[in-house]
Amino acid sequence: MTLGVRTQLEEVDARITQQAAEFDPAIEGYVTYAIGGRGKRLRPLMALLSGGASGGITSAHIDLAVIVELIHIATLVHDDIMDEAERRRSQPTVNARWGNSLSVLLGDVLFAHALNLSTDFEDTNISRTIARTATEVCSGEMIQTQRRFDLQLSREDYFRIIRMKTGSLFACAAQLGATISGASPDIVRRLQNYGSKIGTAYQIYDDCLDIAGTESETGKTLGTDLRKGKLTLPVLTLLESASAFDRERCCVLVLEGKLEEVTALLQSSPRNGAFSASVDTAVELIRDAQAELTALSSNRFVDSLFGLGEALLELLEQLRS
Repeated sequence: MTLGVRTQLEEVDARITQQAAEFDPAIEGYVTYAIGGRGKRLRPLMALLSGGASGGITSAHIDLAVIVELIHIATLVHDDIMDEAERRRSQPTVNARWGNSLSVLLGDVLFAHALNLSTDFEDTNISRTIARTATEVCSGEMIQTQRRFDLQLSREDYFRIIRMKTGSLFACAAQLGATISGASPDIVRRLQNYGSKIGTAYQIYDDCLDIAGTESETGKTLGTDLRKGKLTLPVLTLLESASAFDRERCCVLVLEGKLEEVTALLQSSPRNGAFSASVDTAVELIRDAQAELTALSSNRFVDSLFGLGEALLELLEQLRS
């Protein structure tokens, strides 16, 4: 899913790989392993396309793309520890190979390195925005962990959490991509909104994938949300729509971590059930995100941002089948 920036994404990949050499030789191998799994690079893609949509892609956009991906990788290292996940990007997770203690510290040094790289921007507002976003991402993860197995979690709580832990980094990439291009405040705001909505929709997709996906296709451990008590949108929608009797039964299944039983309930009514309703919510967010692009002058990068939403819509529709 390169959407017209393949050359720049290849440069981002090369720069990310080169980062391992910046660490102490004693830990360089761990860093190489953590950054070596080839992800979707959605956040770098957001930074590059937003830059192109509002001006042109420069070396500073490559720098930004590298930083936001390093922050993302750091969060994945920490997520896998908390979820006790064994696979990520079709290989054993860092914690599966070396244990939790080393993995926590590896995530820490990746965060620190990304923030250090951000200080190279001449505009200190850029580095401040990146630092604030890193704080927001971590805060969102903490709140989600705090609210595990909390049956009082509301839809508003859920959306606040996923906007913080996922939407904020997408929004940062899009906002700063436009800022670096010298875009007007209105265009910066619209691209920031676009990034936030796409990132939030992507998290809903990921939450649905955790229920309906297969590990052989995704290359990562699935079912961790329910097992770890994360109440995602499909589960919250199921609890809201259930009768008092069924809700009590669902609550017991969730609290006991009965993954198969909850999954069966979520998928028992594919057209009208909680699972399909959650997909509909993500679809609506994507359409709202695409509407933010109408104020931008048309070019191939704007078209690619629109196409990114269409690609995500296609992935969501595949989950219904």
